[in-house]
Amino acid sequence: MTQKITLGRSIAFLILVVCTAAMISPVIFMISTALKTKSEMMLFPPTWIPQTFQWKNFTELFTNDEIKFGILYQNSVIIAFFTVIGTVLSSACVAYGFSRYHGKGRNLMFMLMISTMMLPYPAIMIPQFLLFSKLEWMDSFLPLIVPAFFGSAYQIFLLRQFFNTLPNELYDSGKIDGCSEFRMFWNLALPLSGPALATVAIFSFVWSWNDLLGPVLYLSSQEKFTLPIGMAAMISSKFRIAPWNLLMCAAIMAVLPVVALFAIAQKRFTEGIVLTGIK
Repeated sequence: MTQKITLGRSIAFLILVVCTAAMISPVIFMISTALKTKSEMMLFPPTWIPQTFQWKNFTELFTNDEIKFGILYQNSVIIAFFTVIGTVLSSACVAYGFSRYHGKGRNLMFMLMISTMMLPYPAIMIPQFLLFSKLEWMDSFLPLIVPAFFGSAYQIFLLRQFFNTLPNELYDSGKIDGCSEFRMFWNLALPLSGPALATVAIFSFVWSWNDLLGPVLYLSSQEKFTLPIGMAAMISSKFRIAPWNLLMCAAIMAVLPVVALFAIAQKRFTEGIVLTGIK
């Protein structure tokens, strides 16, 4: 019996090693390419370890006037920051309302809201584009930021599930102390919702940070482009030969905020995923 358990664990460990190697190898190759010269990155078969580590590639990425990576990074940070703030605040307000109030038609409204998750983005893309055109918001950050302040169906669902786990006695004690409904939301529900709020913040940040279609639709000035647009332009006809080493440097810089955010909020993120499924 012991031999079977040991053999099973050995096979499972081997499978984990193979899967880990398969998933991490593109990351290693990305870092390796980022530190290569232009001539070395065109070699075939490719080399995994650069002959000389070209750290100046990162400096060139920020100083290249054609790429303007610093402006791209700044624009993405601004849009992602306000998107996270808007999504967290608006989704938390709506989720608290669905959790606390038990009026007639509440379940129907909640089902209608959840059903919007089944709508593909192309179905609402044209009406949104026409709306923002009429509002004269084209070539600005407003179409990418303002919708976040009206909530997200998926984030509202996650937060509502968490708010449902808070005991009614908590709100009763708030009423006894003379708290208004807003104070109970702001001073009682939100401070206890750290894991769920961290989950919503990470999801909204990653979605905004990686969004390519939205900026392509609404932005036309190069000084307002975001990272996804700039990185896509690096492999277009803008360059005679795509600077893959600089593109890999850009990919590393683009990944760093997401990795850092997840590393900082990892504990609360995993708690939020678990707790939102508990009723």
